[in-house]
Amino acid sequence: MSIKPWAERADGVVTSLETSVQDGLSVGQVKNRRARFGKNVLRQIKPKSGWAILLDQLKSLIVALLVVAAVLSFAFGDWVEGLAIVVVILINTVIGFVTEIRAVRSMEALHQMSRVNTIVRRDGKQFEIPAEELVPGDIVILEGGNIVSADMRLIKASKLQADESALTGESLPVDKCIEPLPCEIPLAERKNIVFKGTSLTRGSAEAVVYATGMNSELGKISALVETAEKQATPLEKRLDQLGHNLIRVTLALTVLIAAAGILRGKDVFLMIETAIALAVAAIPEGLPIVATIALARGMLRMAKRNALINRLASVETLGAASIICTDKTGTLTENRMTVCCIITDSGRSDLKSNPSGTGNAFHKDDSIIKAESDIVLREVLQVSVLCNNASLSESGSGGVGDPLEIALLEAAAIGGVDQKKITAEMPEEREEAFDSDIKMMATFNRMNGGYRISVKGAPESVLERCDLILTADGTKPMTGGDRERWIGINNELASDGLRLLALAVRETDSLEVKPYEELIFVGLAALQDPPRADVRDAIGICKKAGIRVVMITGDQAVTARNIAYRVGLTEEEDAEVLPGTALEGIENFDERKRQHIIDTDIFARVSPKEKLDLISAHQDNHSVVAMTGDGVNDAPALKKADIGIAMGLRGTQVAREAADMVLKDDAFSTIVAAIRQGRIIFNNIRKFVIYLLSCNVSEILTIGAASAASAPLPILPLQILFLNLITDVFPALALGVGEGDPGIMKFKPRPINEPIVNKRGWMFVGLYGVLIAVAVLAAFGIALYWKEMGEGKAVTIAFMTLALSQLWHVFNMRSAGSGMFINEVTTNKFVWGALALCFLLLLSAVYLPGLSDVMHLTHPGPDGWTIVILASLFPLMTGQILKIIMRRGE
Repeated sequence: MSIKPWAERADGVVTSLETSVQDGLSVGQVKNRRARFGKNVLRQIKPKSGWAILLDQLKSLIVALLVVAAVLSFAFGDWVEGLAIVVVILINTVIGFVTEIRAVRSMEALHQMSRVNTIVRRDGKQFEIPAEELVPGDIVILEGGNIVSADMRLIKASKLQADESALTGESLPVDKCIEPLPCEIPLAERKNIVFKGTSLTRGSAEAVVYATGMNSELGKISALVETAEKQATPLEKRLDQLGHNLIRVTLALTVLIAAAGILRGKDVFLMIETAIALAVAAIPEGLPIVATIALARGMLRMAKRNALINRLASVETLGAASIICTDKTGTLTENRMTVCCIITDSGRSDLKSNPSGTGNAFHKDDSIIKAESDIVLREVLQVSVLCNNASLSESGSGGVGDPLEIALLEAAAIGGVDQKKITAEMPEEREEAFDSDIKMMATFNRMNGGYRISVKGAPESVLERCDLILTADGTKPMTGGDRERWIGINNELASDGLRLLALAVRETDSLEVKPYEELIFVGLAALQDPPRADVRDAIGICKKAGIRVVMITGDQAVTARNIAYRVGLTEEEDAEVLPGTALEGIENFDERKRQHIIDTDIFARVSPKEKLDLISAHQDNHSVVAMTGDGVNDAPALKKADIGIAMGLRGTQVAREAADMVLKDDAFSTIVAAIRQGRIIFNNIRKFVIYLLSCNVSEILTIGAASAASAPLPILPLQILFLNLITDVFPALALGVGEGDPGIMKFKPRPINEPIVNKRGWMFVGLYGVLIAVAVLAAFGIALYWKEMGEGKAVTIAFMTLALSQLWHVFNMRSAGSGMFINEVTTNKFVWGALALCFLLLLSAVYLPGLSDVMHLTHPGPDGWTIVILASLFPLMTGQILKIIMRRGE
């Protein structure tokens, strides 16, 4: 609609929508509007189809290299080699497909939500219909506890409050009204509107629907989620970069050696066979399989720790996270109001856990107290119960109604004041509903032939109307100095981010007296949305790991600052808090102003668009950004971030669909466990990539050296493929699923642009490749020229030397600084299992009839085995000696 409903009178909005408050829409109007506006549903983010997930597994450049190698093998009649490569591709595809399809199914199960019905007035009658059938112009009847199903302009409202935290980030319920508001008022302050996706905590109302589905505010945010660009994860980028490098190296080597041989007059088909052997040797065929299984294993570990991953490659991204942008409400805090203390003339009573750990109690001067022993505290708790429209659950924790009122009832129950008992003794006869102008409410309860008036509200308003103060000895006059002192106490506690309510009483003989006169002040109740118990420790671990935590909230600045200080996000009680408006026009900021934004840890009153701008600023600053959240207002940022983390218990459907990871327990500490697992996965990937590449380099050097010397090939293409799929894959896989270094969270995040194999890694790849190649060529030369065992047996000896050298080489993959005999490799049970399996498979390749013929292998004999064992241990022993020398040098 063209008008702004919040700026118009309610009857004007009804008229503009061509409807009637008394009768609602007619059947014909409903039919026409449904045809025009469609169903009242959000556009669903279509999950990946099975085919799309399957095709994703084939997009890797390394897989593309394997396809080319298979095609070349088939072209030159090497059917066994070609089929073997095809099997590799199929295994990798199946593993990746099954893992990701399971994740999609798990997320679909998590996203199931109950169907919501709504009461509407149509043709003068009331009907209960599915919320998806609402159309603009429908008259809707609302009451406390309802989920709001569309954007509506209130027509009538009685004591109505709405929880809009999922939409705006504001943790406290919003009082609603029906009066017109200024045209340009922000969304969070449109008190005559109720929004789709929010809930009503108390009261009743009638409203007219003016926006449904994607036209609602919730729909607009959902559309932002679709436009937020999702970038490739760091791991995907690095594997892609490695694939490009391998293509260049493979092409250069094969073309160079084949051309050189042909120019020297060698047989063309021999040189093509050599080129294919080099190509097979250069490609780490096991890399896609090992990477996929390592990620899947990490995904499983995270699931066991209550972190559900949407996308396989996102597992590793957490390990690179350098900044966590976190929402406050429901992420750092419990999203549940609680009373933390009560202040009376008799002193302060703090509500906290018992030393024995058996629940909570009021503590005064280090002693536990009950209301029966403190007359003033009892009066405060009685007012909290009587001047209250909420109700507790049977368990005494949680309930129905305004979260502030539920918190007061919970505190009263802990203090020994029972809601059912006291309301039975003093039944309510009259209520003065909360007035947003004077910020107070009052109830009249029958008592001893008269009436007791109980009042609660804003401290300034209540104190102004109090003539007396309740003390342990009775009452005393409220002087101007007393009033100033209590206002000072209120201001001091409010500056700590607490929400304050003042409580007062009065006795009267009539129901007709004005409730807000001649009151007796009984005390202040301080309430808070407490931090989650695990957050402070989790943030501490993040700091030690070099990970910044930035709070982005829709709440007010003072609350954001207080929570940030209490959870250890900042060490400064007066830390700077920037409003979301400070991000407007950030793309045009100069370097100094932009850096100030990047260096700030706390942001308040931030809109969904401003969250996107902040994340983009950090990403432009080369940071890997993780974003946590649970509300609809978090969804676009969750998708834009390098990794979005949604809450599974309290998280909205829109947020969960936008996220890469969902926390099933909503625990901030789970994020830390996931980050640790991400770091372990990357380190493991780096280890097995260095392991695989050094094995491949040794094969390339072996074939290249033999070709350059015009000697027979020490190892054949099919034998190389067998090694790359057997002796390389299983040890690499064992490295990939290892438990990792226990101290991994003591290091800073790796740089965003750091490749999987850095300069130091390439140095080790070259070094280990040379050592293994020297051992293989030496064993081949001794067997062929010195011992004159014949080419067939010499090839077998070279094959077994290469195979065992690569098996022992796995022990060179221990972390720098770890012990030679006790380290993460030697304590990895999968490594020992892989070595045993590979050794059996190698013996089968040599001694099993049929297989040995296909592999062109024969029995080495005792002398041959002696050469194999001695030569294969050379790279391991030399590598360990060099590690000790390098460690001492550092």
